[in-house]
Amino acid sequence: MATEIAADRTESLVEEAARFSASNYHPLDVVLERGEGVWVWDVEGKRYLDMLSAYSALNQGHRHPAIVRAAKAQLDRVTLTSRAFHNDQMGPFLRELCEATGYEQALPMNTGAEAVETAIKLVRKWGYTKKGVNGGRAEIIVCRNNFHGRTTTIVGFSSEHQYRDGFGPFAPGFREVPFGDADALAAAVTQHTVGFLFEPIQAEGGVIVPPAGYLKRVREICDQKGIAMMADEIQTGLGRTGRLFACEWEGVRADILIVGKSLGGGVYPVSAVLADAEFMEVFKPGDHGSTFGGNPLAAAIARASLRVILDEDLPKRADELGGWFMRELVALDSPHVAEVRGKGLLIGVEIRESSGTARPYCEALKERGILAKETHGQVIRFAPPLVIETETLQEVLADIAEVLQG
Repeated sequence: MATEIAADRTESLVEEAARFSASNYHPLDVVLERGEGVWVWDVEGKRYLDMLSAYSALNQGHRHPAIVRAAKAQLDRVTLTSRAFHNDQMGPFLRELCEATGYEQALPMNTGAEAVETAIKLVRKWGYTKKGVNGGRAEIIVCRNNFHGRTTTIVGFSSEHQYRDGFGPFAPGFREVPFGDADALAAAVTQHTVGFLFEPIQAEGGVIVPPAGYLKRVREICDQKGIAMMADEIQTGLGRTGRLFACEWEGVRADILIVGKSLGGGVYPVSAVLADAEFMEVFKPGDHGSTFGGNPLAAAIARASLRVILDEDLPKRADELGGWFMRELVALDSPHVAEVRGKGLLIGVEIRESSGTARPYCEALKERGILAKETHGQVIRFAPPLVIETETLQEVLADIAEVLQG
């Protein structure tokens, strides 16, 4: 009887969401009510291993005690001041973020898309004021198959038809090149080019890893052509790929670094754009802003989130566990898997088209207590919180093998 009541509650909540929400997502039919570490529980009391981490926003796991403590403490003090006034958390947050990343200045925002928009404005204005590009003609080169957010500007330079369909007209000023093709990038640069915006690994695009040497060559091209290298590390950054930032795999430092997601520790949306003063000084009071950007609650949470990543050396954990887990997935030798790829604990398992789409595999995993989500139709993304233990991954391998080989 209790099981039937719980199942009825799941159905009721799913129906309620469908009734009152726009149909802009296609979630799995599971209703979560509690989380701790790498685990979540649904309204029926069933426990699941979170293998998505809210698209890498939960690198530190659900409700990390240090981050929750920081949030609760700040909630008892002050939560919002706006940028019309200073607060006692934003300065320390920006200093600690700059010290951790090696950049001179940071501009705090809220969501990843806001940070990308900020970076676009920053590099355009830099191009006009520092590089001498003619007014109104600045161009930014982007990659095919990119995902940088959902604003009209950003979807306007997406190559995904669905992201664009019905949302135009779009802002001009973007040129597209194939991801991973450095020669195409070099050929696309013109006198109006001010920057190159890219993801070191295309996560939403299917966990696409560029060829070895690509990032280093991009850095060389940007230096030779005098354009800004703009790394969107919103998903790949803060430890996810086995380095603090994915660009570090090739010893590369971008001019503009865009961060978000796990900067808020899964508790509050926090993002930022980092650059040296050469770029940041083009912004003057009134040029750009955000009511909530840098608010004291966000700053306190982000400080704790960053400390957890550094103090617990989550990049190293991702590197060691991710390498082992990827080798185990390859060793399954499933007839349904075309490729296993990724870095650290950002892993994509591509399902052969002859075996259908990735969705049924994700649904089968859910039935076995493993929550993963498909991307780009054919790819299962495995990206658990970086605090996961080896024993936990070992325990679920048998279930994953059963699903992938079934």
